[in-house]
Amino acid sequence: MAERAPAIHVRPEFEAHEIRAGSVSDVTRELSLLERVIDLDPIRKLTILVAMIAAWELYTRFGGVSEYILPRFSSTGEALARAVWSDGLLTMVWNSMTVLIGGYVIGLAIATVLTTLAVATRFGSDLLGTLTAMLNPLPAIALLPMAMLWFGLGADAIMFTLLHSVVWPVALNTHTGFMGVSDTQRMVGRNYGLRGITYVVKILIPAAFPSILTGMKIGWAYAWRTLIAAELVFGGSVVDTEGTQSGGLGWFIFANQMDLQIPYVFAGLFTVILVGVVVENLVFRNIEQRTVARWGMQS
Repeated sequence: MAERAPAIHVRPEFEAHEIRAGSVSDVTRELSLLERVIDLDPIRKLTILVAMIAAWELYTRFGGVSEYILPRFSSTGEALARAVWSDGLLTMVWNSMTVLIGGYVIGLAIATVLTTLAVATRFGSDLLGTLTAMLNPLPAIALLPMAMLWFGLGADAIMFTLLHSVVWPVALNTHTGFMGVSDTQRMVGRNYGLRGITYVVKILIPAAFPSILTGMKIGWAYAWRTLIAAELVFGGSVVDTEGTQSGGLGWFIFANQMDLQIPYVFAGLFTVILVGVVVENLVFRNIEQRTVARWGMQS
C-alpha cells in the first residue's frame, strides 16, 4: 500500500507595513546634531567638569564659606593666571618635571634589570618577589628623611624617593605580564627560530605590553605624587648655573599656604591635576592607541 504524502501547509501572504519613525538609540535612523554631540566622550566629560565648576562657584559665593577655607573658582583662576605670567609658575613646573623625568627614566632602567633577572633565572624571580613584598608597601615619602641625610637638601634626595615609587610597580607589572604570556605564543616564537633578545622583543614584550604599560602609568602617578609631597617639605629641587636653588611646584603650594594665599594654593593644586591629565592623555593614551588598541588587545 502506497504511503500517503504529507500535507503541505501554505503560509498566508504577509505584507509589512511602513516602519514607524525610529526613537533615540535606533541604529537605523540618522542621529541628529545634538545626539552626535552628546555621543562625543570629551563633550560629556567637559559637561561634568563645567557642572562641577559651576557648583563650586555658586557654593562659595552664596554658601557663606570663608575664602581661607575654600576660595571661589574665579579667584583660583585669576590666581592661576597671575602665577603663570608673574610668579614663574611654568618655571616651577619645569623644575619639577626635570627631576621627575630623570628619576622616572632611571627607575625604568632598574625595573628592566630586575625583571630581566626574574624572567631569566629562578634566583632573580625570588629576589624580585622578596624585594617587592618588602618594599612595595613602604610609602616612598617615608624614605625622605633618610634621603635628606644621605644626599642633602637637593634634587638627589627627591630623585632617590622617586626611584622607590617607580621601580616596584613597573617591575611587578612587567614580570606579571611576562609570566602571563601563553604557551602558544611562546611556541610560535620558538617555531619561527626566535631566540634571545629577538624572542623577547618580538614575542614577550608585545604580548605583555598591556601589563607593562599599566606598570608605567602607575609608576608615573606614584612618582608625581611623591615629587609634590617631597617638594612640600623643601623646595630646592633644581640648582641653576649661578648655584641658586629654584623651587618646584610643591614648594609653590607650600609657600603660598604659609602666606595664607589660599587661591594660589588651589591654583597650584589645579596645576598638579592639569599636568597629570596632560601626561595621561598626550603621552600614555597615544602610546596605548598606537600599540595595545592597534594590536587588538583592548576591548
